[in-house]
Amino acid sequence: MTEVTKIPPNGTPTWLDLGIPDHHRAMEFYGAVFGWQFLEGPPETGNYTMCLVRGKPVAALMKNPDADATEFWWNLYFATDDCDRTVERITDAGGHIPLPPMDVMDQGRMAIGIDPAGGQFGLWQGRAHIGAEIVNEPGTLAWPELVTAQPSAARDFYAAVFEFTLENTPGDLDYTVLRRPDDRPIGGIHGEPSATKSEWLTYFEVEDVDATVARATAAGATVVRPAHDTPYGYLAGLDDPFGASFRIIRSAQPG
Repeated sequence: MTEVTKIPPNGTPTWLDLGIPDHHRAMEFYGAVFGWQFLEGPPETGNYTMCLVRGKPVAALMKNPDADATEFWWNLYFATDDCDRTVERITDAGGHIPLPPMDVMDQGRMAIGIDPAGGQFGLWQGRAHIGAEIVNEPGTLAWPELVTAQPSAARDFYAAVFEFTLENTPGDLDYTVLRRPDDRPIGGIHGEPSATKSEWLTYFEVEDVDATVARATAAGATVVRPAHDTPYGYLAGLDDPFGASFRIIRSAQPG
């Protein structure tokens, strides 16, 4: 298990949230899938609802502010110690900013960026809210992955913005591991020529992939990638009842 007790280094995937039409329905679904408990925020926060593991926040759900939205996805936020400066680096590297930096009460400062390949992501400069307080254990973030038909542009961009180093994995799969300056792997870029959009996908750790798939489909999920073994773990792909995609994985143990 990994508990996070302080603001993580720049470029670390630090938070996840999902805006959907019915956050109560989403609470029912994700509670059934991951066993999350919830702390629902007041209407003035958009009912921003913390998803809890052992009482600690690991992600959030909220009612989508766009009543006309038809597409929904898990938003991934990267840690930054200077949101405004990182926004400058994003634009310098060819990205753009649909939501400029803004303070979120005393919790932190955020912005939304889009990379040159079209992948959307967030920035989080933590203050009172440091981000996810548990990772890499059941029901929490295990790995984020950008799936894109333009991997070269994405690789150049994220290396420039966050000073990631790039590690190409062996084999036929076009896959690049992103490493922080301290050499810690934090995510991947999957080059997929058939991808119709660039999208950051979230992998949630689970104890039992097949049992989680069964709970998820009973609660309204659709299987988009059947469970299968990989060198990195046993995993499956799901769409939630609103069409938001995510992955579940029982990570392989080192050695």
